[in-house]
Amino acid sequence: MSAPSSTPPVQEEKQAPENEGLAVDTGLEPAGPTPSSSRFQVDLVAEAASAADKTPSTDSTLASGDKATPEGSEPAAGGEAKGRFRVVNFMDPSGASPPEVVPAEGFQNGDTVMSEGSLHSSTGGQHHYHYDTHTNTYYLRTFGHNTIDAVPNIDFYRQSAAPLGDKLIRPTLSELHDELDKEPFEDGFANGDELSPAEEAAAKEAAEPKGAVKFGWIKGVLVRCMLNIWGVMLFIRMSWIVGQAGIVLSCVIVLMATVVTTITGLSTSAIATNGFVRGGGAYYLISRSLGPEFGGSIGLIFAFANAVAVAMYVVGFAETVVELLGSMDCIMTDEINDIRIIGTITIILLLGISMAGMEWEAKAQIFLLVVLITAIFNYFIGSFIPLKSKESHGFFGYDSVIMMENMGPDFRGTESFFSVFAIFFPAATGILAGANISGDLSDPQLAIPRGTLLAILITGIVYLGVAISTGSCIVRDATGNGNDTLSTQFMANCTDAACKFGYDFSYCKGDDGHYNCRYGLQNDFQVMSIVSGFSPIITAGIFSATLSSALASLVSAPKVFQALCKDNIYPGLEMFAKGYGKNNEPLRGYILTFCIALAFILIAQLNIIAPIISNFFLASYALINFSVFHASLANSPGWRPSFKFYNMWVSLAGAVLCCVVMFVINWWAALMTNVIVMGLYIYVSYKKPDVNWGSSTQALTYHQALTHSLHLSSVEDHIKNFRPQCLVMTGYPNSRPALLHLVHAFTKNVGLMICGHVRTGSRRPNFKELSNDQTRYQRWLLKNETKAFYTPVFADDMRQGTQYLLQAAGLGRLRPNTLVIGYKSDWRDGDMMNVETYIHMIHDAFDFQYGSVVFRLKEGLDVSHISEQGVFISLFEDAASCPVLILVSDIALFCHTDKSPQRLNVADQRLLDASQLFKRKQGKGTVDVWWLFDDGGLTLLIPYLLTNKKKWKDCKIRVFIGGKINRIDHDRRAMATLLSKFRIDFSDINVLGDINTKPKKENVTAFEEMIEPYRLKEDDMEQDTAEAQKASEPWRITDNELELYRAKTNRQIRLNELLKEHSSTANLIVMSMPLARKGAVSSALYMSWLETLSKDLPPLLLVRGNHQSVLTFYS
Repeated sequence: MSAPSSTPPVQEEKQAPENEGLAVDTGLEPAGPTPSSSRFQVDLVAEAASAADKTPSTDSTLASGDKATPEGSEPAAGGEAKGRFRVVNFMDPSGASPPEVVPAEGFQNGDTVMSEGSLHSSTGGQHHYHYDTHTNTYYLRTFGHNTIDAVPNIDFYRQSAAPLGDKLIRPTLSELHDELDKEPFEDGFANGDELSPAEEAAAKEAAEPKGAVKFGWIKGVLVRCMLNIWGVMLFIRMSWIVGQAGIVLSCVIVLMATVVTTITGLSTSAIATNGFVRGGGAYYLISRSLGPEFGGSIGLIFAFANAVAVAMYVVGFAETVVELLGSMDCIMTDEINDIRIIGTITIILLLGISMAGMEWEAKAQIFLLVVLITAIFNYFIGSFIPLKSKESHGFFGYDSVIMMENMGPDFRGTESFFSVFAIFFPAATGILAGANISGDLSDPQLAIPRGTLLAILITGIVYLGVAISTGSCIVRDATGNGNDTLSTQFMANCTDAACKFGYDFSYCKGDDGHYNCRYGLQNDFQVMSIVSGFSPIITAGIFSATLSSALASLVSAPKVFQALCKDNIYPGLEMFAKGYGKNNEPLRGYILTFCIALAFILIAQLNIIAPIISNFFLASYALINFSVFHASLANSPGWRPSFKFYNMWVSLAGAVLCCVVMFVINWWAALMTNVIVMGLYIYVSYKKPDVNWGSSTQALTYHQALTHSLHLSSVEDHIKNFRPQCLVMTGYPNSRPALLHLVHAFTKNVGLMICGHVRTGSRRPNFKELSNDQTRYQRWLLKNETKAFYTPVFADDMRQGTQYLLQAAGLGRLRPNTLVIGYKSDWRDGDMMNVETYIHMIHDAFDFQYGSVVFRLKEGLDVSHISEQGVFISLFEDAASCPVLILVSDIALFCHTDKSPQRLNVADQRLLDASQLFKRKQGKGTVDVWWLFDDGGLTLLIPYLLTNKKKWKDCKIRVFIGGKINRIDHDRRAMATLLSKFRIDFSDINVLGDINTKPKKENVTAFEEMIEPYRLKEDDMEQDTAEAQKASEPWRITDNELELYRAKTNRQIRLNELLKEHSSTANLIVMSMPLARKGAVSSALYMSWLETLSKDLPPLLLVRGNHQSVLTFYS
C-alpha cells in the first residue's frame, strides 16, 4: 500500500530564503515582483528614443550562493555555477552599444540579447546560450506585442555545443504558463533533447575550431570514391575478366556490381540526408539508424577492414615495383623481402602525408587522380592506334570479327561466372570512401549523395568502356612471336579472329587442353600497357590506383575508429577518441592503423585475408541498405530524408544481394564475417551502452508494440491465455522491496506488473515533480532489472487514487486484473478512517472485477523510514564492501555495516533483513496453498507460477482443503484428480476435517479484547445517539453484526490455529482471502478477521480471484 505522504523517502533539499544571494538592481526598472521571480516577470521596455540617454543597467539573477559579477567583467564559467546564471546587457535601440560597455559576442542583429551560462554544471563547463525572456526586445516586439513567446528559430533545435552553431533555449512552458510567483521548473532540455555523457563529449569534440579545413562534394567525395573504385583491378584484371567471361558476361558482371553499389549509394544518400551527419562514415550512419548494437559491431570490423586494406593496396604497389626491378635485374634480396621493404617504406610515407593533415592528403589525392585519369585516356588513345609491332601480342585494333569472337565466355580451368564475379567485385567496394570522412565535409548532406552516386556512374561507365574496348581489339591468346604468320594456302582452314590479320595462334592450345601462350586477354595481365600509347603511364596509373586506395583507407580507418571510440561503445578505447589540431585529427588512430597495416605487410601473404576484408565491406553495405528498409518500415515521423530517390523494398533487395555476394565471393569468409558481427552484436547488447540515438530499432519496437496492442484488443480473452496482471500498490518502488520482489517473481516474463503510487496531502499538486518521479523510478526499475511500470497519481486520499489506477492503468488488453496491496500492520495505531479507506480499496477492486491479493510479512514491508537513521553512500562510490544495500532513491544508497556509526534497532534490523527475503534463492521448502474456496483458480495459479521460477524451483507445493472427517479420502482423491487435470505438480494434499472445530477459548478471548475499542455497543445507548455515532464512525462494529457473523469469526480464529500447526515452517503461505459483504460487515470487523487469520505466521498471501476461471483442463 502506498504511503499517504507526497514526499519521497529522501531528505528534501533546504531551499534558500527568497532574499538570499540577490544582486541589487541599479537600473531604472519599473516596480514589479521581487527579483527572485524575475525569470517569470514580464518587464516593460520603453521604446522611446530617450532610452539611449539612460544609463545601461545590469540585471543579474544569481542562484543562491553565487557571487555577483562586476559590470564589464566576463560571466563565471558554467562549470563553477551552482544554478542558472545570467548576465543581461541592455543595448541602445539603435544597435550601438555605449562606449563604456564592451559589445557582447552573443548579440545578433543589434537587438537580440543573449546571455551566457551553464545549464548543467555536470557538463564540464560547456556554455549554452538562451534568451533572457523578460527583458529582451526580440520577444517583447514579436508581432508588435508584449510577449515572451518566441518565434521559430533553428537555434532552438540544435544539440548542445553543436558544430553548426550554438544552442539557444526557447522559453519553457513553465515561463509561459505558470503563475508569476511560482519558482521556475528547471527541467533542462525539453522534449527528450538531453544528451547522454557520450553524446555531450561527442558534441563538444564536434564543435569546430576556427580554420578547420572542410571539403566540398568534388574534392571530399567524388575524387575519393573514384580513386577507390578505380583500383588496380582496372589495369591488371579487367582484360583477364573479359577473356574469361566474354564481353556480354563481363558487362553483366560490371552491371551487377554497379546495381549493388548503386542501391547502397541510394541508401547511403537517404540516411545521410535525414539530419546532420558527423564524422564516422559507415559506423555513424548505421549506429544512428539501427542503434549501437549493429553500429558498434560494424564500426569495429569496418575500421579493421580499412586498416588491413591499406596493407593489401601497399602490397599490390610493392609487387608491381618488385616486378619492374626484376625486369631490370635489380632485386635487392629476394622477392618476398623486397615486397616487405618497399611496402614498409611506402606506408611510412603515406602515414606522413596523412598526419600532415587532411589538406595535404587531399592534394595528394588530386595529384593521384590526375595520373589515373591520364593513364585511362592513355589506354583509350592507344587502342585507336594499331601498330604492327603489337599484333604478335594479340592487339589488332578495333574489329568486328574480334568483337564477335570475344562476345561469349571462355572459362578455363576452375573458373566460372561466379568465381570471376568474385574477383571483380572488390573493385567496387570503394563507394564509402567519401562518407568515411563525413566529419571533414562542409555539407555532408549534399556532398555524400551527389559525390557517391556520380562516382558510381562515372566509374561504371569506364569499366564498361574498358570491357567492351579490350574485347573488341585484343584476341584471347597470342604467342608474342611475330613469325607466327599464315601462308596463303593455310588461311582458308583458319577460323580464329587472328587469321584475318595473317597470324596463326592455334597452337597456343596444347593437345592436353592446356594453354601455353604468354600474351592475349587470357594470359597477360599487363595487356593494357601493350595497347596504351605510352606504357609507362599505365604503370604510373597502377601506382596511382594502389597508392590512392591505400591513402583513402589509411584516412578512413582512424576516422571511423575515432567516432566509435567517442561513443564509448567498447570500454578501454577512449584514448583513441582524442583528436589533435584544427581538424581534430585522430593521430593515435593513425598510429594504430599504421601498426596493423605494417603487421600484415610484413606477413606479405594476403590471399587468405583478402576475402574476409571484402566480406567486411559487404556486411557494412548490407546493413546500410537494411537501415533504410528498417527506418521506412518503422514509419517514424523522424524519418524524413531530403533525398527522395530511394525505396524501402529496393533497399531490402540490396541488403539481400550484398549477403548473396558475400557467399558468392567466399562462403567460409561470409560465415566468419557473420559470426564476428553477431559476436560483437551480442557483446554490445550485453554491455548496454548508455546512449540514445533515436534509432529505427526504437521506432519499430514502438510500432510493433502499438500494432500488437491493437490486435490484442480485437481478440477476446481466453482462459488458456490468462496471465496475472498486477497493479501493486508499492508507493515508491524502492520503499517496499519484499512486496516488489515477490510479485515480480511470478509476473516476470509472464504477466504485467504496474507499481501504483497514490500521492496525497498536497493542496497544490506539483505535476512536473510527478512526471520527473515517474521517469526517475522507471529508470530505477530498469536498472534493477525489474520488469514493471511505475505509475504515480495525485488524489485526495488513497481510495480515490486507487480508483483512478483501477480504472485507467494499462492499455487495451495490457491492463491489470489483480490488485496487490501490502497488509496494513499499523491499523490499530492510527486514525480508523484510514482502515475504512483501506478496506474500501479491496471492495472497489471487487467492484471493478479485479482479483485481490493482500501480502503480509510479520516484520513489515515499508523500509523508507530507515533512511532517516541510516548511512548514505553515493551511487557513484564503490559499494562493493557493503553487505546490505538498499536503494532508497535514485541518488543515494543506504548501507548498513557493523561499523555504521548509528546502529539500527532490533525491529528495523529485522525489517531490513526481511525486505531482501525474496531476492534470494529459496532453499528446499514448501509453498503451502490453503485453497479453501474456489475463486476461479487464482489462489492455485500464483504458487504454480512462483515455483516455476529459478529461485523457487526447490520449493514443493502442498495443498490444504477443507472437508469432512468421514470424507477425507474421497476429498483428497477428488482434489488430486483436479490438480492432475490442471497439470500442476504437488507434493501433498491435506484435507482439514477439523476446520469447523471451535477455536481455543484463549484465542477467542484475545479476539474480543482486540475488537473491544472498535465496538459501537448500541445496546448501551440511545438509538439516535447510536445512529449518529455509526454515521460519523462507520467503521465501528455493532452488537448485531458481531453476533450475526460469530461463526465466521470463529472460523478465522480456528484457521489461524491450523496454520500455525501445519504451515509454521513454510517458505510462503498462499491462502483464500475471506470475503466480507459490502455494507454488512464493518471495516473494523473485516480488518480484525484479516489480523486474526494472518498473525504470527510466515510470509502470507491472501488471494481472492474475481470468480472467473483462470485454469482449464481443456486443450
